[in-house]
Amino acid sequence: MPRSSHNRNMERTLVIQIQIKARTISKGCATGELMATCDAISFYGGVDPDTGTVIEKGHKLEGKSIAGKILLFPRGKGSTVGSYILYRLKKNNCAPLAIINLECEAIVVVGAIISEIPAIDKPEKKLCDILKNKQKVTVDATNGLLII
Repeated sequence: MPRSSHNRNMERTLVIQIQIKARTISKGCATGELMATCDAISFYGGVDPDTGTVIEKGHKLEGKSIAGKILLFPRGKGSTVGSYILYRLKKNNCAPLAIINLECEAIVVVGAIISEIPAIDKPEKKLCDILKNKQKVTVDATNGLLII
């Protein structure tokens, strides 16, 4: 039996979402382009608070801006002043949209909370096997989810 033109024109697109559980650090939700690195980040001295550009010499993200990105990095490092650099980045509209850490340490925890940047850590799956730079992802830190 022939299909009607109405049915032929109604193609469906199958969208598969992957949800990965993680621990909530700072509540909120953000969707954007992923920027990932296997290098720890020092916000104090490693990121320009006026531009969001990574300035640490030899860092894999050196010369790139983290502004408006979903930033995946293993953990923070360096001075506790880094928390306030995250806050300054937020005030300058140069902060990441959200943070994903493998193991969030105190500098990033405090910085994300005071800056109201959604942040998660301890994902239940190995993200390096799943995620790619520039991929669109959602961090639903309120519910402890990374949505791909």
